[in-house]
Amino acid sequence: MADSRTGAGSADLVEIPGPWSHRYVAANGARFHVAESGPAAGPPVLLLHGFPELWWAWRHHLPHLAAAGYRALAMDLRGYGGSDKTPNGYDPMTLAQDVSGVIKALGARDAVVVGHGWGGYVGWAAAALHPREVSALCAVSAPHPLALLRAARGRRGSVALRHLLAMQVPMLPERRLANASSGLLARHLRSWSAPGSAFPDEAAVATYQRAISLWPASHCALEYHRWLVRSRLRADGRRFGSALRVWLEQPVCCVAGVDDRVVPVGWATASGRHVRGELTEHAMPGVGHYPPEEDPEAFTGLLLDWLDGGAGAARG
Repeated sequence: MADSRTGAGSADLVEIPGPWSHRYVAANGARFHVAESGPAAGPPVLLLHGFPELWWAWRHHLPHLAAAGYRALAMDLRGYGGSDKTPNGYDPMTLAQDVSGVIKALGARDAVVVGHGWGGYVGWAAAALHPREVSALCAVSAPHPLALLRAARGRRGSVALRHLLAMQVPMLPERRLANASSGLLARHLRSWSAPGSAFPDEAAVATYQRAISLWPASHCALEYHRWLVRSRLRADGRRFGSALRVWLEQPVCCVAGVDDRVVPVGWATASGRHVRGELTEHAMPGVGHYPPEEDPEAFTGLLLDWLDGGAGAARG
């Protein structure tokens, strides 16, 4: 029987073959699955997926980063894919420590972090709380956490707020998410993508559905959402907010989809007030909440341009 903490026995669902290798590293009291491509001595780029995905969200980008000489590393966040599905630890302070610990466990001094959605939220936290390990940050469809809270209170925050509140109901959302016949995962991906987008295709839906159905992956994924709401009334939420009130000195790239109806372009722009380092902003036309998958070619191009330019300056 599979161990619900580690996802053991699920390797065939997580270790999807391709021009990359799979490995597991121990960090911050847990075990994390990482897909790796590129030269071992190349500048490390750590890729963090969003909800409800896993490392495979970066399948289009791993080979291109490797071909450009980067050591591309796509990890499964805590609770997802092949990483440990622990009973707790889904607050951003722990998740930021996960990122810092994985970077060091992979033998790197620091890394450029690229995060989409919840991966971007964790990336902002890691950049603020562990600046020695995060040399630069690319946040995709992910405003700075404090900018997100400010924006969610406004009129345009209603869609995101409804999504968060729907996930607060005990047990029902995770059971529906894990049940392919409910169609919840497919509807979420399609409704958050741009109208007419080719993403998600059937292969993407099937891959993400298989991974999120590995119990308790769906429950763990929703614990991210639940912490964000419940922490508003708790001391740990106030501590996190205080810890994020620092200037980021690293280079930061903010990417948003012009047709993202949940996290509008302006929310990413508002993140600039938290950045003192070099700030780059991209609004990608014709895509919604999933720029890396809706238009992988364009996203790869702007990411490599930034890595070779602004982010490269951070490596000195």
